[in-house]
Amino acid sequence: MKGVVFAGDRKIEFMNFADPSPGPGEVVLEIKASGMCGSDLKFYRSPAGEAAKSLGLGSSAPVISGHEPCGIVVAVGSGVNPKQAYIGQRAMVHHYRGCGACPHCTTGWMQLCDEGVKEVYGVTGHGAHAKYMKCPAATIVELPDELSFSTGAAIACGTGTAWGALKRLDLAGDQTIAIFGQGPVGLSATQLASAMGARVIALDISDERLKRATELGADAVINPLQTPDIVGAIKSLTHGLGAHATLDASSSAEARKQAVQSVRTWGKACFVGEGGSVSLDVSPDMLRRQVTVIGSWTFSTKGQAECARFIADRNVQVDELFTHRWSLDDADQAYKLFDHQTSGKGVFLM
Repeated sequence: MKGVVFAGDRKIEFMNFADPSPGPGEVVLEIKASGMCGSDLKFYRSPAGEAAKSLGLGSSAPVISGHEPCGIVVAVGSGVNPKQAYIGQRAMVHHYRGCGACPHCTTGWMQLCDEGVKEVYGVTGHGAHAKYMKCPAATIVELPDELSFSTGAAIACGTGTAWGALKRLDLAGDQTIAIFGQGPVGLSATQLASAMGARVIALDISDERLKRATELGADAVINPLQTPDIVGAIKSLTHGLGAHATLDASSSAEARKQAVQSVRTWGKACFVGEGGSVSLDVSPDMLRRQVTVIGSWTFSTKGQAECARFIADRNVQVDELFTHRWSLDDADQAYKLFDHQTSGKGVFLM
């Protein structure tokens, strides 16, 4: 089969790989949709192998990219419980493999494995930008019949990550949340928070993305390039109190600082954007206002399933996140466009 490989320095290669067959405890999916995630750009832009090495998981062998897999189970290895995975099952993949036995792995948090994550699919293990993908049955999460494969691909990372962060914040329908950054994760958070009944203030430096945020449920939008006092602007929209919660999906140091400063007393700020840093004045920004600062890294298999069920039950139109739908043959063009970070989310459909 043909697979898409990040060759380094913004180069895509199409390489041939053997069709996978499942070993004990494993399954093979025929991929129907494979999403493009913002974190792909780290590996797309990096010199060959450098981004994977930074995770301590580098390998010299080429790896098929794509860590938002969704498809149909077409082969099952020995020892797989049919309640876990079965041929014909519509499924997403939780894109990490751990030891499988520690307290984190057995509760669906393979990325927090006590022994360190063994593989990240699409980075150090073959991912979903190909016709087939092999993975442990323990990483399979069933896709509800009501949802499209492209929606499942979004839930498999970007939308699921937004869900995980909103759950960490304990967001309620009578609250206001300010969401910094309206890329794929931020837009997902806007869409989900709105479906939860919360009032959403969306922030981004792209007017195009702010327009999409409004279409997906934002009640107010702020462009920091056009607003000199972000904290003041958020307070003016919340009766001078500040937001109940904030979520930073931008990875901007300044946005993270503003996210903490713009919550009200007893408020919560969640950082979900990868990398970077932030500098805070601890007493006024946090201590003297009883502010909680939270870090949130993706989600568990249980959380992934709960996110999918919520989206199906509330009829959340996740497919509206996608501005571009591609075939695998278009991968080079697709990532060149995505690299500008001005468009919405893309997905490869097979």
